[in-house]
Amino acid sequence: MRTPMACTQTLSNPLPSSPHLLPHKPDSIQLTQEEMKRVAAYRAADMVGSGMVVGLGTGSTAAHFIDRLAELMLNGSLTGIIGIPTSLQTEKHAIKAGIPLSTLDSHPIVDISIDGADEVDPKYNLVKGRGGSLFREKMIEGASRKFVVIVDETKMVGCLGGSGLSVPVEIVPFSWNYTLLKIQKLFENEIGFSARLRVDQDNKPFKTDNENYIIEMFFEKGVSGDLNEVSDKLLRLTGVIEHGMFLNMATNVVMAKKDGSLVILNK
Repeated sequence: MRTPMACTQTLSNPLPSSPHLLPHKPDSIQLTQEEMKRVAAYRAADMVGSGMVVGLGTGSTAAHFIDRLAELMLNGSLTGIIGIPTSLQTEKHAIKAGIPLSTLDSHPIVDISIDGADEVDPKYNLVKGRGGSLFREKMIEGASRKFVVIVDETKMVGCLGGSGLSVPVEIVPFSWNYTLLKIQKLFENEIGFSARLRVDQDNKPFKTDNENYIIEMFFEKGVSGDLNEVSDKLLRLTGVIEHGMFLNMATNVVMAKKDGSLVILNK
């Protein structure tokens, strides 16, 4: 297991912490990570208005948001909502929850997308896609007027890749090892860099909703240099479809803390 790196972290433009405690938790008891996710998701649901086209994120934090959105629709607090799911998993969840769905083809402009993130740096750049849905997430969230990221405080890092966990890259399956070698060559001067093919529980290549593969990149000291240049170099590699660095996309970050309070960061 890789040891998370202690990158320098500075939150820019934070609003004051606002209490959003779960009602059953005394102030002296710290929230679990799952409870922090739910606190952030519920607060983000307050940002949705009736009649909006809403991008529905993927993952455990986004799942709390979907449940809350469905609850607000059921009790009549929100009407006329149309959801755009970022994965097949989210599509199934939203259908079960009773949220009407559509696609980017029918709604090319999304009013608001709400999703979790694997990492958030001080400039609100993100690592996303460790669950494998980065391509669809980036399309839908990139088409959004507002992109709200919901996280618990453990997701905040000083630099992308700073957690020691993977930065994913979606690639075509054809000659995947060739693409892996190209990625390794691109970062050959990065001390401690490594990359590997993601496999499933049966040790077979993990497949995304688009039937593509994922290369997992690891940076012992985080991604160095200009992130936009790193992004451009990756995307120029034949075989690479998209990567999990979401740069300059988030408009707001809702971060839940262990004491149940929130910090809302606005770009």
